[in-house]
Amino acid sequence: MTDLEKFRAETRVWLEANCPPEMRLPVKGDDDMCWGGRKFVFQNDAQKQWLNIMAERGWTVPDWPTEYGGGGLTPAEAKVLRQEMAKLKCRLPLSSFGIWMLGPALLQFGTEEQKKHYLPQIARGEIRWCQGYSEPGSGSDLVSLQTYGEDMGDHWNVNGQKVWTSYADKADWIFCLVRTDKNDKYRGISFLLFDMETPGVTTKPIKLISGKSPFCETFFDNVKVPKHQIVGELNRGWDVAKYLLGHEREMISGGGVSLDMPSIGAAYADIAALDPILRAEMAAFDIETMAFRAMSEKFMDEMKAGKGHPAQPNMMKYAGTELNKKRHELIMAASGSDGLEWDSEASGEGKKPRDWLRTKANSIEGGTSEVMLNVISKRILELPGG
Repeated sequence: MTDLEKFRAETRVWLEANCPPEMRLPVKGDDDMCWGGRKFVFQNDAQKQWLNIMAERGWTVPDWPTEYGGGGLTPAEAKVLRQEMAKLKCRLPLSSFGIWMLGPALLQFGTEEQKKHYLPQIARGEIRWCQGYSEPGSGSDLVSLQTYGEDMGDHWNVNGQKVWTSYADKADWIFCLVRTDKNDKYRGISFLLFDMETPGVTTKPIKLISGKSPFCETFFDNVKVPKHQIVGELNRGWDVAKYLLGHEREMISGGGVSLDMPSIGAAYADIAALDPILRAEMAAFDIETMAFRAMSEKFMDEMKAGKGHPAQPNMMKYAGTELNKKRHELIMAASGSDGLEWDSEASGEGKKPRDWLRTKANSIEGGTSEVMLNVISKRILELPGG
């Protein structure tokens, strides 16, 4: 037995013994996930137990170094852990923008003091983060952002507005792009971290056509941010932002195609049996999903080995977006008139149509599909510009 095979066997036994039965049930939505942070209320003891036991083992962030709260696993071991969790239908112990986006950026650009301070708290689920990037008029052209931090000597005085700030009303801290030099569009942006309870920070939820939304407007009025809460160099925050955007696009791309997601054809087999065209579309979708999972695994391995193409996250984001939209189109088609229920208890307050409407935002958030296609055409296909 190889070392990796031994690790797989031991991991399977440990998960079977320690993952509570409640944490092996399907996640019904955002409210069913463990987000951590100061404001988070655990749904039950099992959810809290699962987070604590995984965090103690370092398996909320299995491939982070142990000195920062991680599990210190190799990429191969981390993949085995994901596979074994999927086989047992174990839920993620912690869902976190700190894990998916900020953590990798801190590992790459943070000081040793910042890593030791923030990363273990992220790994334990003690801080819930939100992302301050987009602004009114600065979405796809993010470098035109106008939120400004005035240098006050020992701190910045930040004024401005962000929009589409996911879960800003529930977050403890924000990682935020702030202009600190008005004379240079690209080399005039800094990457700042600050507490959402800092005086001058306010949020306002935005409701989408689905009737629900994780998004907020976020306002900064003379917000005092200490100088040591900058990540990377002064005025070089765009370097950090680009690195983080790659991880954000990986996260969005995988939003509808997790490893443990059942076949859509199997889920709607009875209905599909009555409609050969719908059955064929579902079969084609399941094949595309398996191909996407294989591509994602390959891209992640290449990126962790430092061999990935910089535009691969753009490909993953676009492909994952289209798959997620298509999945919900098929679910709506298979649901018939039942898919039109909006408020009934039987429909979970209209979960299917609300989820379907929500996927429309996938084409915009994290970079529009049009921008992703432009990047792919220029940087991967090397097509001439128009």
